[in-house]
Amino acid sequence: MKPADSTQSHLHRMPFLQGLLPVNPAQLPHDIIAGITLAALGIPEVMGYTKISGTPTVTGLYTILLPLIAFAIFGASRQLVVAADSATAAILAGTLTAIAALGSKEYVALTSTVALTVAVMLVIARVFRLGFLADFLSRSALIGFLTGVGVQVAAGEFAGLIGLAKQGHGPVMQMVTVFQRVAEANYPTTVLSFVVLAVIVGCKRLAPRAPGALIAVIGSIVASAVFSFAGHGIAVIGEVPGGLPSLFLPPLHISEFNQVLATAASCFIVIIAQSAATARAYANRYNEKGDDNADIIGLAAANAAAAFTGTFVVNGSPTKTEMVDDAGGRTQVTHLTTAVIVLLVLLFLTRPLSFLPAAVLSAIVFMIGVKLIDVKGMVELYRMQKDEFVVALLTAGVVVFVDVMHGILAAVVLSLIAHARHSYRLRTRVLTRSPAGRWVTHPVAPNVLAAPGIVVYRFEADLFYANAGRFTEEVLKLVNEASPPLRWVVIDSSEINNIDYTAGKTLIQLGTELDRRGVGVAAVALPTGVRREIERYKALRAQGAHREIFATVDAAIDALSNLSPSAPGPSPNAKPE
Repeated sequence: MKPADSTQSHLHRMPFLQGLLPVNPAQLPHDIIAGITLAALGIPEVMGYTKISGTPTVTGLYTILLPLIAFAIFGASRQLVVAADSATAAILAGTLTAIAALGSKEYVALTSTVALTVAVMLVIARVFRLGFLADFLSRSALIGFLTGVGVQVAAGEFAGLIGLAKQGHGPVMQMVTVFQRVAEANYPTTVLSFVVLAVIVGCKRLAPRAPGALIAVIGSIVASAVFSFAGHGIAVIGEVPGGLPSLFLPPLHISEFNQVLATAASCFIVIIAQSAATARAYANRYNEKGDDNADIIGLAAANAAAAFTGTFVVNGSPTKTEMVDDAGGRTQVTHLTTAVIVLLVLLFLTRPLSFLPAAVLSAIVFMIGVKLIDVKGMVELYRMQKDEFVVALLTAGVVVFVDVMHGILAAVVLSLIAHARHSYRLRTRVLTRSPAGRWVTHPVAPNVLAAPGIVVYRFEADLFYANAGRFTEEVLKLVNEASPPLRWVVIDSSEINNIDYTAGKTLIQLGTELDRRGVGVAAVALPTGVRREIERYKALRAQGAHREIFATVDAAIDALSNLSPSAPGPSPNAKPE
């Protein structure tokens, strides 16, 4: 018989149930309590997200039923909560209205089609191990994107808070139309909204663990039923379908394909970046091994479950994950507990939901939007990294003044530009030996020599097409301005991990140019770095020239100090001791 720990280890290595196994009996009560807490806090929140996405209220409950179970089975993260999210909900509302009216049957069907398309994209990403794509949306761009979404979401609920219909396109015009119609405000609705906001904010300040939104929802439902809010001009959400969601295959018409694909691609980028960042953060917090690619399969299964049950895209939620962590949840047992509670609500408690005032959801969504506006993050960026603050500000501006889809495109493009800029404006140095015998770095300048007639030039980034020109320019400047003339240029490539085709050809051309000037060239490259690439491009091989790859700067200086570039020497493939 196999030992129990061996069996548990085997189960833990399975490609599914990684978020559930191994089960720790001592942790189970904490996970169940955290699941109840998540249901109490999350149900009002996901209902609020339906106002952002433009779908029926019950679809919010669907996002924390089968999608939550699917991720618990197929995902790897033990903490990540997958459910409705404000960012992806805003993308849906900002893009699909071009081909269907918000809230119509066609629109709701399209949201499910987008969820299925996202699931397919995630499976493709897993097949090709594209989890690393999460790294291409920088944290600064994500801060700006979510801040812009927060402004958009909060501005869109001002009309609902005072009992008016939403008008105008974009946050600015929506705010303008509210101020133009403020005299038409429904005063009972306005008073109710302020009461709900006071309850939510008061609970947050005075009793942070109290479910302020849930208290507001239950209290307003009871008051609405007792005092007939609907008969006093306060709008209620009306009938909420009960029972299990119907299973169906989302439709897709050729005329809608381009818009669905563009919407799904925008959601895909946000899901990959936000889910991976959240899962990694909590895996690091508890010293657990994360697996981005396994989580991608879990996210694909969750979005497929959302599509087949008639709801919209789901995402790894930082806010709900923090709720669970704060309540003591450490495994996906928490999320299965939440799913059971949601199932009970769908089977037995949808009738009371019909009395819920629409203004209460507007207030909850307004607070969600305010919470997304990351003032602290923006201030920190401004203080610590002003160039990345500009990236965040531009991204937020595009979301607010253009739309969410262009905002996510701006976030990706600005992140890539920032990456390329940092790679282009890299740090380069020349090295000299200190009296104590250590190598000291200096800014690149002529006549800063490592030994008589020898300059050591260090390039501290991967060498690729965008910075190869600067590499050549700086080396030739060191040679041209040296007095007396240099004999050797030693390129310290120990910090280079990759050389692309353009850079390889640049190295060959640089070697030819230095030969013409009578200056020898050598390199310091570690076997784990780019040594093989240098040899593959034959960048240090030429007829009648002595060139070599050394393991260390010391080895290069010792070998070249008394050697002329034209003198015969060891083979370029020789490995110095």
